[in-house]
Amino acid sequence: MAAVETKKKRYALVGTGGRSIFFYTAIARTYSKTSTLVAFCDTNQTRMNYANSKLQSLGHDAVPTYLASSFDAMIKETQPDEVIVTTIDRTHNIYIVRALELGCNVVSEKPMTIDAPRCVQILDAVERTGRSVRVTFNYRYAPHNTKVFELLREGAIGKVTSVHFEWMLNTSHGADYFRRWHRDKRNSGGLLVHKSTHHFDLVNFWLQTRPLTVYAQGDLKFYGRENAELRGQTSFYTRAHGSAAAQADPFALHLEQSAQLKAMYLDAEHEDAYHRDQSVFGDGISIEDTMSVLVRYRSGATLTYSLTAYAPWEGFRVSFNGTGGRLEMEVVEASYVNSGGEQALEGSLERRTITLRRLFEKPVEVPVEEGGGAHGGGDEVLLEDLFGTPVSDGFRRAASHVDGAASILTGIAANRSMATGEVVRVDDILKLPA
Repeated sequence: MAAVETKKKRYALVGTGGRSIFFYTAIARTYSKTSTLVAFCDTNQTRMNYANSKLQSLGHDAVPTYLASSFDAMIKETQPDEVIVTTIDRTHNIYIVRALELGCNVVSEKPMTIDAPRCVQILDAVERTGRSVRVTFNYRYAPHNTKVFELLREGAIGKVTSVHFEWMLNTSHGADYFRRWHRDKRNSGGLLVHKSTHHFDLVNFWLQTRPLTVYAQGDLKFYGRENAELRGQTSFYTRAHGSAAAQADPFALHLEQSAQLKAMYLDAEHEDAYHRDQSVFGDGISIEDTMSVLVRYRSGATLTYSLTAYAPWEGFRVSFNGTGGRLEMEVVEASYVNSGGEQALEGSLERRTITLRRLFEKPVEVPVEEGGGAHGGGDEVLLEDLFGTPVSDGFRRAASHVDGAASILTGIAANRSMATGEVVRVDDILKLPA
């Protein structure tokens, strides 16, 4: 008998900026037998044209392109099964909700959205349509993070009572959030939503619980013009391109020196006036770069968390205290700039260690399988789960819209706490379904 050809799942992608490359490259290069792209949608035609050129270089046919105002027409004309949403964070809800209403499932880049009203729109749309939303938390799939889940689930340190989690963004990757649209809190919700959604999701995932109360403090301590002036800086510029002052600034991003950044942003800015290379020491930055958060969970455990966006190295340290001992992990990640043609470097590891310290026993270094590719090996496993053979395991790594909401609610509550100086009950912001 002839083999029955499996019907390819059809994907449309909205938002052809830097993160989109991760998804459409995987479909074209690795998952062409199971998946196919049928359309691109964006506010910028130049950027869509570049995405099509990348597709064709990988052997995939060019796909129709639609400006954002024609999103409904794209769904009607190309009939995707799923829509991949990689737009700026504040617009995720618009495309997620509309895709669900038009009969598609959704794959959303993190964070799922940036505030409670937008989150409610998504939750209501899922319930109303019966469709699904997957949030792509690739860190869950990294072998070292999965190993921590496994150890905690097995009771290696007894019941977890507290967690200390310190994340460092360096002066390459961390600085990059202050050059682009993320620097405006209205777009990203700030780093406690945009970036820390990964970290808060990991704690929810590791402990299999949700946040109860949140207290936070944070400020802009390093980036921004005022901080630079206080340190004695006198030379300023608005953006790097065309600026003589930027030539001597180690924080400057020179778009013309990267073929990919030039094609995606410098050559496209005549359409939308978006400047990808703004000065990290300029005006108009409304997000924090130094943050501390204290969380109590429904399980009774507490979290002390810090995020620094100007550290000399990239990575994190996390420690779990339990009734039977302590589990420690340190991960050092490689430095990179988003969309800078270094996709394989994103979150790739220089070093990682997991140490188990049971009470009254000698410490043991826990072996972890090597994972190839970006984000400590998590990207490849996530992509296989999305576009290949779904990962069948007991680790509960596939993240739903409820997981996406639970992760951002810690950051949303932290933002409210920073604004009010008060402890915030998460249920007072949004009560999630059980």
